[in-house]
Amino acid sequence: MKKIILIVAVFCLAACKKENVYGPAHLRNGQEVELLVDHRYAADQDALLILPERVDAGASLVGFPQREPGYSYRIKARFSHDDNPPADGSSDAFEFISVISRDKYQGTEPFTVPLILSYVPGGLFIRIGKIGNDYYLIPDNIQLTYTEPTVAAQLEEIWQQASYIRANWQIVNKPKWTAIKATVIHDPQKFGKAYLVQRLEFKQ
Repeated sequence: MKKIILIVAVFCLAACKKENVYGPAHLRNGQEVELLVDHRYAADQDALLILPERVDAGASLVGFPQREPGYSYRIKARFSHDDNPPADGSSDAFEFISVISRDKYQGTEPFTVPLILSYVPGGLFIRIGKIGNDYYLIPDNIQLTYTEPTVAAQLEEIWQQASYIRANWQIVNKPKWTAIKATVIHDPQKFGKAYLVQRLEFKQ
């Protein structure tokens, strides 16, 4: 009897070893997990954590269009691995399934949002759009509001540079800055829809 149990144990161990796992969390393709989605949407500090350990997920989340800045979400997601990803894509991703809970952020701590991103291929991209007199992060559609005239003038300068590059993309392929950081808080007047920009930092 002991011999049979030993054989079964060895067989199970060998079967487990054959199952591939991926990423820093060693997940199986198709495995469902719980994730904590940060309130700082599109920010440098926009963390995605695997629960309950609260470790870095190590991959991006896709298919969650109802996400709003200013809210932390506990969600269910499915891990997906692709052995042949697109040239500009990642092998690993989490596919949104459902929301378990949503909590409004109650603090006022500022955080930073990059206004220039680097894409491969494509290079540097200024992620600002404008509708009427309002500025927005693209493609996230989060409004950038302001109270200081200096910030308003800087946002307009960034927008003018972005517009010029988009209109002259055949001859101009990069902005005059290598990086722009916006220090923001959640706008209390448009919570969940806008970031209030406190200051902007430019790097040539």
